[in-house]
Amino acid sequence: MTRRNPSVVVVTGASGGVGRATARAFAARGAKVALLARGSAGLEAAAEDVRARGGEALPLAVDMADHHAVTAAADRVEEVFGPVDVWVNNAFTSVFAPFVEIEPDEFRRVTEVTYLGYVYGTHAALSRMLPRDHGTIVQVGSALAYRGIPLQSAYCGAKHAIQGWNESLRCELLHQGSKVRTTMVQLPAMNTPQFDWVLCRLPHHAQPVAPIYQPELAARAIVHAAAHPRRREYWVGGSTVATLLANAVAPGLLDRYLARTGFDSQQTAEPMPHTAVGAPANLWKPVDGAGGHDFGAHGTFDHRSHRHAPQLWLSLHRNTLAAGAVAGAAAALLRAARRAKGCRR
Repeated sequence: MTRRNPSVVVVTGASGGVGRATARAFAARGAKVALLARGSAGLEAAAEDVRARGGEALPLAVDMADHHAVTAAADRVEEVFGPVDVWVNNAFTSVFAPFVEIEPDEFRRVTEVTYLGYVYGTHAALSRMLPRDHGTIVQVGSALAYRGIPLQSAYCGAKHAIQGWNESLRCELLHQGSKVRTTMVQLPAMNTPQFDWVLCRLPHHAQPVAPIYQPELAARAIVHAAAHPRRREYWVGGSTVATLLANAVAPGLLDRYLARTGFDSQQTAEPMPHTAVGAPANLWKPVDGAGGHDFGAHGTFDHRSHRHAPQLWLSLHRNTLAAGAVAGAAAALLRAARRAKGCRR
């Protein structure tokens, strides 16, 4: 067993979207993959995906907002598969609406699933990894962990919370000299089914802000981060890099830009029927229950989504590129020194 090919991996939110693509990617490496999510149709289909790609699957129906259930799931994983090597926190829910149109209970629910679900998952993982002094936790984040946008206040708040909490945890692990690692992967807009299943109160159908990337791109970054967890953070996609740099340099200017563009850019031209408070959406219960629909990894924006990002390749290979640059510079200096020596002769 090596970090590059972990034997036991837990993926939360594994029934669809990025979680589904990530489970497939680990399975292709021969991992034993525990799939944590609500519902049944998506979980069973995800388990079939894992087995079809050469991995072993353990689907577990879990609400990540229930810390007792998360702990019980971790126990079950180690009972069936053995010690967990990698835990990937990915599960989330959201509400697309202006802040004043989100009910307090809805805001609380988004926070419990999207933020506290990561806390509970990490706590369950650490309680098992720390005594063994081995393991990696990957927090799936977003450019919105640094930069809030309109119409997603609950989600942005949760991602900001994850960012700050994970930094605190990382410092503690470094202080202890622990070999358990935590790293975070900040994602751009992804073509996932979330835009068909989250609670939405917008006048038009929600959409990701272009450029849009396919979930397999995120999965590659997550698998790489699990194998190289010493790096504190990975940024995926040129749009993520541009957003985070712009926010660091001119956040006020970005506020005004998003105020002008952030409403229209997150909606299609397709009208959205008014969604009443408490209407069925995956905020409160899974939309892929018994006999339900398997949403898969992709959303409805395949025709507009990118499968590759040059920025990601450069990011994942930056050490190799840096070493090559150093070697090239050294060779150039050596050649210059030889030429100078020849001239002196």
